Amino acid sequence: MSGLEPLLAVLCGGVVGFALGLLGGGGSILATPLLLYVIGLGPHQAIGTGALAVSASAFANFATHFRAGNVRWRSAGLFAIIGMFGAFIGSELGKSVDGKKLLFLFAILMMVVSVRMFRSTAGSSLQDVPVGYRYCNRKSIPKIAGSAMAVGMLSGFFGIGGGFLIVPALLFATGMPMLYAVGSSLLAVGGFGLTTAANYALSGLVNWPIAAEYIAGGFLGGWIGMRLACRLASHKTTLNRIFAGVVCLMAIYMLYRNAGVAYLI
Repeated sequence: MSGLEPLLAVLCGGVVGFALGLLGGGGSILATPLLLYVIGLGPHQAIGTGALAVSASAFANFATHFRAGNVRWRSAGLFAIIGMFGAFIGSELGKSVDGKKLLFLFAILMMVVSVRMFRSTAGSSLQDVPVGYRYCNRKSIPKIAGSAMAVGMLSGFFGIGGGFLIVPALLFATGMPMLYAVGSSLLAVGGFGLTTAANYALSGLVNWPIAAEYIAGGFLGGWIGMRLACRLASHKTTLNRIFAGVVCLMAIYMLYRNAGVAYLI
């Protein structure tokens, strides 16, 4: 198994990157299960290593949105900074929870994500947005801060990027168009993942060689996914629903593998 480990890590990272590039979100939810059941890492090490890989992928995608002008820095920065404190708290809690219990709860979260992806629809457009409008203002700052802390804690606890939660939170707090929310959310996704990974690394729960191979595969898979996304743009809803089904099946398998701890939660 050790001889195949680097290749499997690259391939699994490629799957996650491909899903992110093709669908624009949600793919990172597979990072931990693949590290767990394909690579063979332990629960906490899979979460810590996966968080680092998700962070790298998010920052790479963030650079693309930044060049396209889709980042609203005031909202993105405030959400990321406050949420990183929440991610640190959440990751501390996550490390203290039994691995099987954490995976059981993670599987439930995957079910929620799959349902959300299956029901997702296109967001609002950029029309009717006033020129120079500030989404981060006196009215929105309390909403941004509260949402960031809550989402950050959840992200840190499960070791996920949390983009599927950050985007709705930004929409709720600021009212910005979907395109800006997606672009701005990636700064927080990267920051949350980096905070979680750093906290897990302090406890020796990050496998650095696997993380490097996973990230390399993620960049390649993401590039392929983004190229294919342009050709399959008209089928985005169908692709989302297919992927949601895959996530749901993975969640059911994880629930089955960790069902023995359900009565303890």
